Amino acid sequence: MSKTSAENLKISQNWTIVVFGFLALAISFSARSSLGLVMPVWQEEFGWSASFISSVGAAGLIVMAMIAPFSGRIADVKGPRFTLNLGLGLLGIGCGIVALMNSKLMFIIGFSFFCATGFGIVAVHVVATAVSRSFSSGNTGLASGIALSGSSGGQFVIIPLIAALLAFVSWRWSFGALSLASFALVPCILNALSGPHTTKVGQSSGSSEQAEKSDQPRSSMAEDFLYLVKQPVFHALFWSFFICGITTTGVIETHLLPFANFCGLPPLPSATAYGLLSAVNLGGMILAGWLSDRVNRVLLLASIYILRGFTFIVLASLPGQTIETLYIFAILFGVVDYSTVPVTASLVKSYLGLRTMGLAMGMISAGHALGAAAGAFAGGYLFDLLGNYNLLWTVSLWAAIGAGAIVLLIPLKPKRDPDAPLGSVPAE
Repeated sequence: MSKTSAENLKISQNWTIVVFGFLALAISFSARSSLGLVMPVWQEEFGWSASFISSVGAAGLIVMAMIAPFSGRIADVKGPRFTLNLGLGLLGIGCGIVALMNSKLMFIIGFSFFCATGFGIVAVHVVATAVSRSFSSGNTGLASGIALSGSSGGQFVIIPLIAALLAFVSWRWSFGALSLASFALVPCILNALSGPHTTKVGQSSGSSEQAEKSDQPRSSMAEDFLYLVKQPVFHALFWSFFICGITTTGVIETHLLPFANFCGLPPLPSATAYGLLSAVNLGGMILAGWLSDRVNRVLLLASIYILRGFTFIVLASLPGQTIETLYIFAILFGVVDYSTVPVTASLVKSYLGLRTMGLAMGMISAGHALGAAAGAFAGGYLFDLLGNYNLLWTVSLWAAIGAGAIVLLIPLKPKRDPDAPLGSVPAE
C-alpha cells in the first residue's frame, strides 16, 4: 500500500470513532431522557408515585457523577476502547433489566446501578479522550465537536423512536431496543478503536517520537489526581465548567419550561422552543469544535461563556412578550450551550496532557454535574422565596460572565507539551 493510501486509510479509521462515539452518546443520553417519557405509564401500570420514580432517577445522576472520575481513569489506563465497551455492556444490561422488571427493586438495580454506571462511562469525557487519542492537534476540535454532539443532537432520532415504540408497542420494547442498540455498538467500537490510528498512553497524537513512553510505569490514580489539582489550568477549567453546569443543565434544562408557563406562554409552543434549543446545540458544538482548531481556544471559551451570560438578558425580558422572544432566546442560547464541551476537551489535551485526560475530563464532568444540581436547587428555592425568576436570571448572567473571566486566567498558549519529556522545548 502506498504512503498516501495508508494515510487516507488512517484518516478513515479515525473518523469511525467519531461516528460511533456520536451514536454511543446518543444512546446513553437518550436512555437517561427516556425516564420522563415512561413515568406516566409506570404510574398507571405499577401504581408508583412520581416522587419514587424521580428519586430513582436522581440517585442515578448521583451514581453517574461519582463514576465519572473513575471511568476517566480507566480510559487513561485501559484505553477508551475497553472503557466504552464496558460502559455499553453495563448500559445494555441495565436497560435489559428495566425492560423485564416487575418490581421496584429490579427498577432500582437496573436503572440506578447498571444504567447509571453505564451513563457515567459512556459519557462526553470518555468519548472526548477517545477522539483526542485518534486525531492530530489540527483536527481534534472538529472531530470532538461532531462526536460529542451526539449527547444532544443524536436524541432527535432516538427519542422519537423510543416514543413510537412506547405508543404503538410497549415501554418494555423501548428499553429492550436501547439494550440491543448498546450491545450492537460493542463490536463497532472494538473495530473503530483497533489498529495503529489510536494513540497510546503517553504518546502525542500523530507522533511516533514518543512511542516508547507508553512502556514507562504508569503513575497511580492518587499521583495523577495530585498532579491535576496542583495545576492552575485544571482549576480554571473545573470551576468554569462547574458554573457551566449551573447555567445550563441546572437552570435552563430544569426551569426554562416552568418559566415559560409562569409567563403565560402555551405549553406546546414552549416545548417546541425547547426542542429548537436542543437542535441548535448540535450546530453550536460542531461550530465550536471547528473554531477551536483555528482560533485561540482560551479566548474562544471565554467568549462563549460571556455571550451565554448576555442571553439571559433576552430571557429576563420574556414576561409580557410573545412566544417569538422565547424562540430568539432558544437560538441564541443553543449556540453557546453545549459548545463549551469540545473547547474544554481540547484545552485539557493541550494544557494537561493525554496521559491524564480521562481523569481530568471525568473530574471536570463531575464538577458540571454538581453545578447542575446546585443550579436546579437554587432556581426552585429562589422562585419559592421570591415568587419570580428575576434574581435567578441575574445571578446566571453574572455567573456565566464570571466563568469567562476565570478562563481568561489561563495562559493563551501552553508553556510546554504536558506529554513531552522534561527539558523538551515549549509547545508551539
